[in-house]
Amino acid sequence: MTYVYLLRSVPFRDRIYFGLTHNVRRRLAEHNAGRSPHTAKFRPWEIVTVIAFRDDSRAADFERYLKTGSGAAFATRHLW
Repeated sequence: MTYVYLLRSVPFRDRIYFGLTHNVRRRLAEHNAGRSPHTAKFRPWEIVTVIAFRDDSRAADFERYLKTGSGAAFATRHLW
């Protein structure tokens, strides 16, 4: 399975991050350890939503969509 996940910064509640992984727990640990330059300064992070996909391509397409303006609006209304 491939997972699209939504994280929210614990100290900066308005900061969110969308990602793609095969192992959500390991990836969250990496974000919280500062291994991602995009999320390091807003850690720690918590998981808000995880969506599982059987198809890697569909998961990647959905993650890309969430990172667009309309996708972020969708996430705010339905996933956050």
